[in-house]
Amino acid sequence: MWDAEMIDARGLLCPLPLLRLQQVVRVRQAGCKLWLQSTDPATPEDVVRWCRVNRHRVAHYELREGVHHVLVEVGAR
Repeated sequence: MWDAEMIDARGLLCPLPLLRLQQVVRVRQAGCKLWLQSTDPATPEDVVRWCRVNRHRVAHYELREGVHHVLVEVGAR
């Protein structure tokens, strides 16, 4: 769908999916896109809040077969 690096956090519970995303974002440039896959039910809200605070953007979200797929665009720091 979109050309983006995949972060597989399936099976991990809060806060681990968000921490995995944060680790990868720290070493990526603005404009980079990352797919986060997570089965944790808190993921959509957690990622939206985290993006808002850290100037990133949720570019796309969907829930498929119990897996949250969140496309995050890294913002300028």
